[in-house]
Parts: sequence; structure tokens; C-alpha cells
Amino acid sequence: MAVHGRNRWRSLRQIPATTAESDAFSRDLKRRGFSFVGSTVIYAHMQAVGMVNDHVIDCFRYRDVRRLGRKEWAP
Repeated sequence: MAVHGRNRWRSLRQIPATTAESDAFSRDLKRRGFSFVGSTVIYAHMQAVGMVNDHVIDCFRYRDVRRLGRKEWAP
């Protein structure tokens, strides 16, 4: 379950292939003329670049990645 914008998945089966955010991101890119940017592809991109933390809570990386997400990035 996602809690207050933070994912707290207990099993891999709980992790979605798309979200409302990836749907909107995909639609926007398609409107701008991009192709091969379906919602699943976009969600995978969001995972890869760290926009979402989809590590299950038992994963050794979950806490580290969660901490990184809390840091504010300076321009």
C-alpha cells in the first residue's frame, strides 16, 4: 500500500505496473509528439531515475533509498 506518497510494498505482486502519475506523464509526452512512451514504460523510467521507491520493505536497499528521497536537492 502507498502511504502518504511513500510506497510500503510487502511483496513484489503489490508493485503496480502503472500509476495515475505515469498515466499523466505518458499522455503529456504523447501530446508533445513522443512515441514509445506508454504508461508502463514511463513508470519503469520513474523507478530507474529514483522518482519512486519500489523496493519492498524487506529489501536491504529500502531504507537507504527512502532516506535519499527525503534529502532536498540544491540547484
